[in-house]
Amino acid sequence: MLLIECPYCGARDETEYQYGGEAHVPYPEDPSQLSDQEWAEYLFYRNNPKGLLAERWAHTAGCRRWFNVVRDTVTYDIKAVYRMGEPAPQIGGVR
Repeated sequence: MLLIECPYCGARDETEYQYGGEAHVPYPEDPSQLSDQEWAEYLFYRNNPKGLLAERWAHTAGCRRWFNVVRDTVTYDIKAVYRMGEPAPQIGGVR
């Protein structure tokens, strides 16, 4: 099992959390001006690196708050945990 450190509640088992996808994906400034292709790319196209990735997680069985995690997609090692709104820490090649 993966142990995830909630920035509000502390370390908890991964079964208490829900994965929310890649972090720091900006919402389009004017979505009504996007083509179907551009809208599809915003909704469905994400980085899928082999290595470090900033992700969103929700502590659904705890405080129910969202936060960000930098996780290595190869080893599953969590390198950093930080609250929503905080900048991503500069660790290696975080995407």
